[in-house]
Amino acid sequence: MEYYDLHTHSIFSDGELIPSEMIRRMADRGVSGFAITDHVDFTNISWILNKLRKLQDLRDDYEIKVLLGVEITHIPPSLIDRAVELALSEGAEIVVVHGETLVEPVKEGTNLAAIESNAHILAHPGILDPELADKAKSSGIYLEISARKGHCLGNGSVAKYSEIAVINTDTHSPSDIISPDFALKICLAAGASCKVIENNRKLFRKLWNRR
Repeated sequence: MEYYDLHTHSIFSDGELIPSEMIRRMADRGVSGFAITDHVDFTNISWILNKLRKLQDLRDDYEIKVLLGVEITHIPPSLIDRAVELALSEGAEIVVVHGETLVEPVKEGTNLAAIESNAHILAHPGILDPELADKAKSSGIYLEISARKGHCLGNGSVAKYSEIAVINTDTHSPSDIISPDFALKICLAAGASCKVIENNRKLFRKLWNRR
């Protein structure tokens, strides 16, 4: 089974690993490809992407595919669209927005602002009402089922919308990396369809082909 993790963090934000070690460890766990999406706001979008771009011309020599992107984090909702557009203009291949998880004081309105932006994924959105889910479906943004402790408390809310859900680890350390089989178990335990993992594959390949 192919599994592509679309939300991880390297040492360039609050992760523990340099990109090369992330790639090696992901490959060792059977992951087909993944995205590095380090935490950003307006102060470091350019800096993060400049660091990650150093992998662009080297990726074919690594054993699995890696997308280079960002996670827009704790930005006021009124500025999220501007941050997403800046990240895309700076070369981000995937843009994730840090959603209204139950375990952090994310500003109310962040989920809606993310859904109305050109981001690709709304990460760990917490309690998601049906109206927002419908807007997400219309806008083409995916909702995240999370393997990460704390963020996973909202998985049941997202699992209702399996057709627009993806399953990600939000990896920060080696112990966060999971196998494809375990990713499937998390989906099923949350009450989501096993087809969620196919959404990961579709989105990754779509973005990989655009790079």
